[in-house]
Amino acid sequence: MAFRPRTPQQLSEKQRDGSLRVCSALEFRARVAATDLASAYADTDVLAAASCEFTDQGQLWISLGPSDPPLRLRQAQLGGVAAAGGFGAGELCLPLGGGLSSPQRRGGAQVLDELLRGQAVPLEVQGEGSQLHPRRDLQTTLQLERLGSSRLLLSRAITENGVVAVSSSEGLLSSPIGSLQGPFSNALFSCSGARSIGLTMPGLEQLGPGQPVLVAGAIGRVLGPGSGHQPNCRRQASGQAKAPGATVAVGVELRDLNPHWIRPCFFEGHGAALLVAIAAPVLLLGERQARQAAVPDSALEAPVLDFSIPRRIRPGFGTVSYGELLAGRIQVDGHKLRAAPACSLTLGDSLAEELLKALESGRFPLSGHGPLDSSGRLQPLD
Repeated sequence: MAFRPRTPQQLSEKQRDGSLRVCSALEFRARVAATDLASAYADTDVLAAASCEFTDQGQLWISLGPSDPPLRLRQAQLGGVAAAGGFGAGELCLPLGGGLSSPQRRGGAQVLDELLRGQAVPLEVQGEGSQLHPRRDLQTTLQLERLGSSRLLLSRAITENGVVAVSSSEGLLSSPIGSLQGPFSNALFSCSGARSIGLTMPGLEQLGPGQPVLVAGAIGRVLGPGSGHQPNCRRQASGQAKAPGATVAVGVELRDLNPHWIRPCFFEGHGAALLVAIAAPVLLLGERQARQAAVPDSALEAPVLDFSIPRRIRPGFGTVSYGELLAGRIQVDGHKLRAAPACSLTLGDSLAEELLKALESGRFPLSGHGPLDSSGRLQPLD
């Protein structure tokens, strides 16, 4: 059976006439296993891939309305969390992370959750004081429904792959994805494997600037390459990354986010973060995309890193398969470890199902895909 090529325009037309055939990334792999790749490709146009991972790399960007007398914002506290000004007379930037020094264990992630749930969040603002902006301070409250413009910017929204974190040291170790017990007692993995966008779409190649993605139930847009973008990382023969690889940054309006798919959290020794579900369509345009999307968990790999060594390059212990990780047991340096996901498989799967329905109904736009920049690497600070 031949792999007849398709174009994004043809798939958009099929979406408009209601004949678009969509399934989840996991379901496509099941179809391939049950029949063969060519048959699964012939019956499928687009895949819905998703994951729900932790991140603290992002910020809330809020445009405040004018006060009377006018104030030029320089410093602020929103919900007791320090925010930055200086980006315009009323532009407020609140980082998601931080909060280690806060007895309330709060960062921007907790403030975002309160806004999404309709709470009134206290705001304290200090102004610069000038002839046109004479006011020097303001105390009020903010509610999401009263904000004219408010966005969530995730500078590392989607990555190709994740890591497996272990600890070779004695005792309990705090990490950005949870607590590790050492030496070599447990392992945490940050990517959901074959379900994920990056291990279904190597290189995140269809996620160029402006492309729509589903962020916690809301349609957001890709801004471009994200923090730590390394598309030229080591790869498997199938094309999948053997490291975090390419990344994209995403922006989305706060008012459209659904709290069911975005949860605040706090890691001891690290600070606040968000657990956020993100989904994206993967267009099956030909045999190459189909073969890459068909690679099962048993053949996908993640690097194992020792997080007890706080260096720029952490010691590694090779790779393990996602089949082993999802089964809950791996072997590292002769040690047998319990493995657990530092992500939510349930929330990721439910958002993939939401995207599937939105693609079939036409509520999610299926536009022509734009390529992501394939250059970029980390420049170390010496």
